[in-house]
Amino acid sequence: MLKPLKNVITKYLLLKRGWSPQQNLFYGFITYIILGAILLSLPFFQKTSASILDHFFIATSAVSTTGLVTISIFDTYNFFGQFVILVLIQLGGIGYLTFTTFMLLSTTRRLTNWHKKILSTEFTLPVTIKIKDFLKSVILFTLIMEVLGAILFFIAFKQEGMETIEALWSSIFHSVSTFCTAGFSLFNNSFMDYADHNFINFIISMLAICGSLGFIVITDFGLMIKDKTHTLSFTSKIVMYGFIILLSFGTFFFYFFEPSITALGSESRFLTAFFQCMTAMTTVGFNTVDFAGFSQAMVLICVILMYVGASPSGTAGGIKITTLTAVFSILKSRIRGDRQITFLGRTIPYERLYIATSAFIFYTIIIVIGTFLITFSETFAFKDILFEVASALGTVGISRGITGDLSSFAKIVIIVIMFIGRLGVLTFGLAIWSKNITEKERDVLKEDIAV
Repeated sequence: MLKPLKNVITKYLLLKRGWSPQQNLFYGFITYIILGAILLSLPFFQKTSASILDHFFIATSAVSTTGLVTISIFDTYNFFGQFVILVLIQLGGIGYLTFTTFMLLSTTRRLTNWHKKILSTEFTLPVTIKIKDFLKSVILFTLIMEVLGAILFFIAFKQEGMETIEALWSSIFHSVSTFCTAGFSLFNNSFMDYADHNFINFIISMLAICGSLGFIVITDFGLMIKDKTHTLSFTSKIVMYGFIILLSFGTFFFYFFEPSITALGSESRFLTAFFQCMTAMTTVGFNTVDFAGFSQAMVLICVILMYVGASPSGTAGGIKITTLTAVFSILKSRIRGDRQITFLGRTIPYERLYIATSAFIFYTIIIVIGTFLITFSETFAFKDILFEVASALGTVGISRGITGDLSSFAKIVIIVIMFIGRLGVLTFGLAIWSKNITEKERDVLKEDIAV
């Protein structure tokens, strides 16, 4: 019995060695989703039954750390089902192979070339940061923040009168979900009951911002503390500047131009405006007001924030601030007639620019195609469908209330989009369409094109 199983495992490992890094990530996350969906489909993990498609939807949403749900997590799954979802969120949040690679480093102190290739594909790092330092930062910072978050949530929930056991589990679940910017909640209306609770709003904002800023920034700051000669990388500076600007921009618009927020009192008004902007940009997916009541102009602002996201190599989705910066730099340099593409007085390598523009174009195409497909099967308003698709691809998880009423076809489309959002549009494309380029294929005719 054990020998055939051992042979199967050995053949599978050999097969994985033959895959490209992108294919390893592709099949790795699919494996997580399938195993999660199978477990959630078992009666042992359920309070009430649901369709297999809904279980796959929830498993994909958890692994992709999105938070869109077609069924109630609390009403459908018991403690064990909720625990499975929590594990899927954690695996999706810290990345494929991150934990196992960290354990490998802890025991052997060295990484195989296979591990390095996959990790380099999943996490885009500047040359100033080594993969070993980065991995340690990922695991240790995740552990510290999630434990701290659970403690703070527990204090807040106990103050609200929750029973100890319920408060303990809710604290752990929401801490992991928040730091991984997953947006899964055990409350059916997210955190709308705590819209004016300053402490809970602070906990969520702190965890989500720390997770979405990315492990590059955290590793940079850690190295600065450890080594006084180390300076912030160019990537970290762009992320910090961009995050502050976009967060201020979004909060300003929500505060002054969203009718459902301007009607609130002065203190609640700022807190609510800041939180909705933060939740869209960090892609944490929690909300304290109903997004279905937002005006069309603010729906567009939300879509823009979800489209951009936060930092690369973090828990947030979107095209990332660095990609937006690279595309903006190309535009600025072309308009000014500069030969080199620069930002903040630094030249950006052309390889990074090619990646950024490719991601920008591919990401936009997927949003267009996803919206186009869903409009065929659904009768919802166009702005609601666009919002849903942008939320799925950005792995945000906020909705205008249509997720549970989607048809089976639309659910499948959203499942695919959430998966692409977690994997990364370029990684997805390379996993599906990449091929080895031969010398003969490289020898092609060159031609000009008028642009």
